[in-house]
Order: sequence, then C-alpha cells, then structure tokens
Amino acid sequence: MSLRSYVNESYRELTQKVTWPEWKDLQSSAIVVLIASIIIALIVFVMDYLFGVNGDDSVWRGVLGWFYKLIGN
Repeated sequence: MSLRSYVNESYRELTQKVTWPEWKDLQSSAIVVLIASIIIALIVFVMDYLFGVNGDDSVWRGVLGWFYKLIGN
C-alpha cells in the first residue's frame, strides 16, 4: 500500500465512517471525567497524608511514620 492511498483511505474513514459525538455529549463526558479525576486526586491526597512520612522534623508523620518508629527504622 502506498502512502498516498493510506492517507486517502484514512481521510475517507475519518470523514465518512466515523460517528463523531455531538458537542453536548462531549461536554457531559468531560464533566464526568473531571469529577472522577478530582475524586481520585482527593483520595490519593488523603491516603498520602494519612500514610505518608512527611519528614524527620514533622509533628505528624502519618501511620507509616508511626509504624517505622515502632519497628525501629
């Protein structure tokens, strides 16, 4: 297959065979993705805050900091 026929077939497929979503569908999908991303980011932040080790001079070192202190590391 030549490059020219590949480009022509790709263009024809994109313009005639692909069903593109409407603007309203794209907006609703984008909102769902945005909300899910924010929720997942908040969950990861809370897990990192609760279980993370923030530093040697930090007051709150998280559950893992307490565990590391317990086992002596």
